[in-house]
Amino acid sequence: MYKKFILLVCIFNLTACAELQSVVDQLPQGGGVLSNADIAAGLRQALDQGIEQQVTKLTKPDGFYKNDLVKILLPEELQKVDKGLRDIGLGSLADEGLKVLNRAAEDAVGEATPIFVNAVKQISFNDAKTILLGQDDAATQYLTAKTQTELYNKFQPVINNSFTKVGADQIWSNLITKYNAIPFTSDVNPDLTDYVTGEALKGVYKMIAVEEKDIRTKLSSRGTDLLRRVFALQD
Repeated sequence: MYKKFILLVCIFNLTACAELQSVVDQLPQGGGVLSNADIAAGLRQALDQGIEQQVTKLTKPDGFYKNDLVKILLPEELQKVDKGLRDIGLGSLADEGLKVLNRAAEDAVGEATPIFVNAVKQISFNDAKTILLGQDDAATQYLTAKTQTELYNKFQPVINNSFTKVGADQIWSNLITKYNAIPFTSDVNPDLTDYVTGEALKGVYKMIAVEEKDIRTKLSSRGTDLLRRVFALQD
């Protein structure tokens, strides 16, 4: 607690990195002195761990579809399609439609890793000190701000191509045609590419946030000496 108090006081009252360095250097650490570079490297390592442990899972078959944290469902305005089909015994068709959405997201996430790696490399000490003492998802928020636009532009064409590759246009045409044939329903003609792209992005950042919170709150998730030493500063 004393270390954290001293670090907080210094961060909010010193503006020069050199001055902050001298204070950090005096903090007692069981594994030795932590430099600016150590702290920034620790944050990079934490994000790299989140990418390796969580994001790669999303690229595998059922990475989205069988993960309740990120599974992509129909947008709210189309929930009536899903319910309507299930009400008339077409639940398997509804499931097939949902699976297509999630498969497209799984395909797209493969584009994320190099973009994330580049963003992680750019973390400075000034970024790191803010992230370290921030909220449980502060590192994830940093990564979101640095990558969201680029990832969207990468994900969208992949998802569009994935829809074509797996016959999503035909599946959704069949699904919506059957739904529109149900008496007393309003016709629906959804374009889901933008929606699925946005949901895929949310899923990626959510899983990174899960890993970040574990590192911040569970000593067992700090798998390296550097992670243990750096995150001890925020305990």
